[in-house]
This record gives sequence, C-alpha cells and structure tokens, in this order.
Amino acid sequence: MFKKLSTPALSAAILVAASVAALTPAPASASAVSAPLSGARITTHFDLAKGQTPENIALAPGGAAYVTLAAGRQIAEISSKGAVRILATLPKPADGGVHTPVLGFPLTVGIVRAHDGTLYFLYATGTPDLTGVWRLRPGGVPERIAALPADGLPNGLALDASTHTLYVTDSVLGTIWHVPTTGGTPTAWSTAPELASAGFLGANGLKIHRGALWATNLDKGTVLRIPIRHDGRAGSVRTEATGLPGIDDFEFTGHGDQLLAALNGPSEVALVQPDGSHSIVLTPADGLQNPTSVALRGDTVYVLSAAYVTAKDPNIVRAHLND
Repeated sequence: MFKKLSTPALSAAILVAASVAALTPAPASASAVSAPLSGARITTHFDLAKGQTPENIALAPGGAAYVTLAAGRQIAEISSKGAVRILATLPKPADGGVHTPVLGFPLTVGIVRAHDGTLYFLYATGTPDLTGVWRLRPGGVPERIAALPADGLPNGLALDASTHTLYVTDSVLGTIWHVPTTGGTPTAWSTAPELASAGFLGANGLKIHRGALWATNLDKGTVLRIPIRHDGRAGSVRTEATGLPGIDDFEFTGHGDQLLAALNGPSEVALVQPDGSHSIVLTPADGLQNPTSVALRGDTVYVLSAAYVTAKDPNIVRAHLND
C-alpha cells in the first residue's frame, strides 16, 4: 500500500510500481554497505508531499549539487551541508501533464552543469510547447532551448563540452538525440534497437566516457556502449552488462570502465565491473528508497533516492569509495 501522497507523486509511485512488477527483480539483500563502499549515511531528506522526488544530479565546485525534483517540476541547489534551495519551478502544462507518455504527469529529469555554471536539464510534459531541453543560467530564469517530441519521454542527459553538444536519451522512442548547447532542432543520433523499451521505459541513464556514449536500458537491465566516431556519428552498439533489473542512471568510478549503477526497483546500487559482472554494494538497509542516479566527487559517492514505490523518505545517501 502507498502512503497518502500528492497526485503527481502518487502517479509516479503507481506507474513505477508497475514497472517493478514487470521486471520481477530479485529480493533485495538484507546486508548493508559492501566493499568497496563504506560509511553510507543519509545526508539530505526531501518532502515527498511536495513532489520532491530527486531524479538526477549535477555536481559543482565547492561542494554544491544541482538536482531535478521530478514530480515537483523543480530544479534545486543542495549545499555542501545538505540544505535544499529551490532555484526554479517549471510551468505546468495546460492539461496538467496527463498526456505525458507512460507516466501521466509532468517531470523534470536529466541535468548537467557547464563550466560557466549554466544548467541544462530536461522537461517531459506530453505537450509540444514545453517538452524538451531547458537552460538555466546563473541568476537567470529557465528557458527552453530545444523542443523534443511530445510523444516521447526525454530522460538521461550528457554534455560534451569539447563539441558543445548535449545528448538526450528518450525512454519511450528508443532514441538518443543530440542538440547544440546553443539550442535548435534536435537530431536523432542513434535509434539502435538496443535502446528500445520492452513495454515500459527503455534508454535511460547516459554518460560520455572514453570516446563513447554509455546508456542504460531500464526494461532490459542492460548497460550499452556506443562509440562516437571521428565524424561524430554513432558507431555500433555493444552490450557491456546484463542482468541489472530496473537500472536507472549511473557513474564511472575512475577505475577504467567500472561503474556504479542505481537499480530503481530493488532499491540497490550495483558495482559493475568492466567484464560485465556485478555485485550489490548498497541496499535498503543503507537508506535507499528507489535510487535514480549516482554521482561521484573525489572519493564521495552520492546516490539519489526518489521513493517512487516505497513512498517514504526521498533522500540523498552519501558513501565513501575506497581504493
């Protein structure tokens, strides 16, 4: 049973619950933090009744972080001490967002930060006037710089600062788009079948790493690698890891292709090795509540939990990454 929530948060919980059931994940381990992580603790709590479901994170120098609060349609700044400050609330679509594909509510999703402090983020509403890539300059107001298809669900976002290019996963259309940071018309960079959903949400998390785009597929529980060719086009997709139910966003640890991945349904974080094998290093016993994304600053790991299904205590868990 779900606790009494605001309508957007309840919609999120019900719909993600459906995905969890479809994915039939294995029961979560009762053990707490495992090597190479240690010292897991909750450092920030969010207000679920206000739609504060933390979805994605971008770290900034000085210890601050920027977070999308999906059901609240907000961008928030999190101080180094865990204090939450709302920077912007996106306009609600005229229909309330009921036509947002799959989910049925408007939500802010992926976010990245440029060196000059500009934030780029995604907003999905099911309406052509609001769905797309948005920008928030320091001290400014949010503005849409590129429209994306209203019948899709933009989700993961990555920034290639060297080419001034933004890449976007679409979890419904099974597409990776690319858009100049100056804005304009998006172009489909890859529509490989490995990106497609299997009934709920497909391509999800996204990172640029060692000359390639890496993406996850939530429905298929996979990690994918797509080389960026010299001419900028997409190379052939290679599946790097499987068996990761409900995989959302992820982050590389700095040890080659090793990465940490948020498993939304089981409320776990997996350590995925370069050979594709994985182990569970954080569980609900560490405070996870349907984790959505992972970030790394030095040897500190940040895990966002949106509590879509558990319907309690959306939070940020921090842990130490040991060498």
